[in-house]
Amino acid sequence: MAAIEDTTTQRMSALLTQLAPNEGYTLSALDAVRFMRSDRPLGRTPVLYEPSIVIVCQGRKRGFLGSDVYVYDAQHYLVLSVPLPFSTQTEASASEPMLAVAISLDLTQVADLMLQINHLGPQAVPGIPLGIASTPLSGALADATLRLLEIMTCPRDAHILGPAVVREIYYRVLVGEQGGAMRAALAHQGQFGRVAKALRRIHADYAQSLDVAHLAGEAGMSVPAFHAHFKTVTQTSPIQYIKSTRLHQARLLMIRDGLTAASASSRVGYDSPSQFSREFKRFFGRSPMEEVRDMKASFSLSPAKPLSEFTLAH
Repeated sequence: MAAIEDTTTQRMSALLTQLAPNEGYTLSALDAVRFMRSDRPLGRTPVLYEPSIVIVCQGRKRGFLGSDVYVYDAQHYLVLSVPLPFSTQTEASASEPMLAVAISLDLTQVADLMLQINHLGPQAVPGIPLGIASTPLSGALADATLRLLEIMTCPRDAHILGPAVVREIYYRVLVGEQGGAMRAALAHQGQFGRVAKALRRIHADYAQSLDVAHLAGEAGMSVPAFHAHFKTVTQTSPIQYIKSTRLHQARLLMIRDGLTAASASSRVGYDSPSQFSREFKRFFGRSPMEEVRDMKASFSLSPAKPLSEFTLAH
């Protein structure tokens, strides 16, 4: 694996400093690409990540799922093949913010790439499907990320050239150190694939009434088997997963759209605002009002930075 040059990391950090001028998340010219920034350390914080690749260029994050810890920093990236609620810890400061780029997975493109990879030669060792993995960042993936960030400073370049570089990043991940595990997971075959289908259903319909027995039937499993395989993938039960998905979505509605707790609770499927408040406090450790106040910067969503504001040194 080619080493990452310090100049590459420094350049990525310099670009991200300008692409993500605000804490939280910043949109880009491409729907699949968002930038992340934190100017302060954050203790264990519940989060919900969609299937995505997260490449940290400065600072460090740790993800916690069950008893497993996933480090993603300037030397390691995080990839998720399914949507997962877990918790993260962030190392950052005002003088050295945590800076990262998050790229959502386009499953159609990923499937096409996997067909091409398999067509060009069978893989030596079939991977065991993984829902989440932390993997050393190769020089080739770092170079592609740097090119993506450079392209993102020009909206025209981003729209025309960006999709090809995003596709290259998908490819680098699929053939990387954990590529076999990611391909196995993203192929959505076997028991893992059945659970992945249920997770997609939950994320599409979390505001509706979701019955575990019905989800198990859709997955072609008995309820006990569904519970067992579901916990293997997510480290939690179907009921707890549905609940955490609703609570995460409600938090974002309050932070980003300014909804009240009562409005947000109704929007995500709760009939009782008081029940929502009790479950929210039990899950996040504080009331909706306290959580929104303290996490507003961390989960805010800023528009893409106007081109006129870029002053990049060459």
